[in-house]
Amino acid sequence: MARLFDLRVIIGALLFVYGVILTIAGALDGSAEITKAEGVRVNLWTGIALLVIGGIFLVWAELRPTRRDA
Repeated sequence: MARLFDLRVIIGALLFVYGVILTIAGALDGSAEITKAEGVRVNLWTGIALLVIGGIFLVWAELRPTRRDA
């Protein structure tokens, strides 16, 4: 039950979900959005960064679980 409310899991899952949404939006950006951002696919790169950071949080929570004090 303690793992369910671990902030690393909650934050990691939210960042990962937002990363998926932004990565999909960035992959589907039209030329108008890319031109407006001066040739940079901002949504795509931000989505990839959020996926990486969210993955780091989830791996961290898995490798170093919270401990209960006796």
